[in-house]
Amino acid sequence: MFYFLFCILHCEPVDFIFENMREEIRMPLDPQVQVVLENISKQGIPPLHTLSVENARKVNLSFGAGQPLQVWKVEDLQIPGNLQSVPVRIYKPQRETPLPVIVYYHGGGWVVGNLDAADVLCRELANRVNSIVVSVDYRLAPDHKFPAAVEDAYAALTWVAQNTSAIGADPYRIAVGGDSAGGNLAAVVAMMARDNGANFVKFQLLFNPVTHYSFDTQSYKENGEGFGLTADTMRWFWNNYLANDQDGLHPYASPLLAADLAGLPPALILTAEYDPLRDEGEAFAEKLRAAGVPVEMKRYEGMAHGFILQTGIYDRGREALQHAVRALQKAF
Repeated sequence: MFYFLFCILHCEPVDFIFENMREEIRMPLDPQVQVVLENISKQGIPPLHTLSVENARKVNLSFGAGQPLQVWKVEDLQIPGNLQSVPVRIYKPQRETPLPVIVYYHGGGWVVGNLDAADVLCRELANRVNSIVVSVDYRLAPDHKFPAAVEDAYAALTWVAQNTSAIGADPYRIAVGGDSAGGNLAAVVAMMARDNGANFVKFQLLFNPVTHYSFDTQSYKENGEGFGLTADTMRWFWNNYLANDQDGLHPYASPLLAADLAGLPPALILTAEYDPLRDEGEAFAEKLRAAGVPVEMKRYEGMAHGFILQTGIYDRGREALQHAVRALQKAF
């Protein structure tokens, strides 16, 4: 069972971080992003929150991801979970072992997405970092409310840590990573490992992560409509994910609300200027740094949410991917 760890005192440093984040001149929307958004508008593609969950899950989340690289070995497995098995996809770039391993969680607001959504990115990470990647297909809401996704995410991480020799991984070089809601899960499982006295997570790779059950940041006000991911869609995601508002205050749902972030592994946090999640991702970076955790944070100007997955169409997406590869190589 999860314990609830929240009181009004926790809000003070969060508010302080948001109020004191540096103000920067707003850069123009990247021309490549502008073209994609215009095409979406012309085609009349509806926002996810206007669809049923069933139809939302049919939307192609890997649009713009580019051609998948060939990886030496790709294997789909079912691993033990708390209540049922958890599907994972394991990417191995070469036969020689042991290799570092990245446990990766796809995005999709905990409601949509699957192993295919992050397939191109996971292949890139496996080949470019020369690392095993274990991509996790956690249970989705609203079929399975919080903390089901968290439980599956942590079960997968502990399985990897306990089975490094079986999959050819180095037990001393384990990283977690994810985009959007997957970035949320990656941050949360790193916290859970620390809370459980485990120190096997060595690095966090967080792409525009969800860190706070709140919609009142400046980036929500600036970017809540017209840039792909909308504020209404984020509310729809959270409403499907949580059983009630109180769950949103739990640090395993909103890691920014954790009382203490000390002792967590180093992190790379990448955000996009035109993303409603920008400020909470950057606030999480600042709170980690204040707790003494080594953090590298970069905002990609002119970019919108999800650009890291769209390396087939965005130059800056490829730049961000290379940034992540360098950080992982250094961490490993």
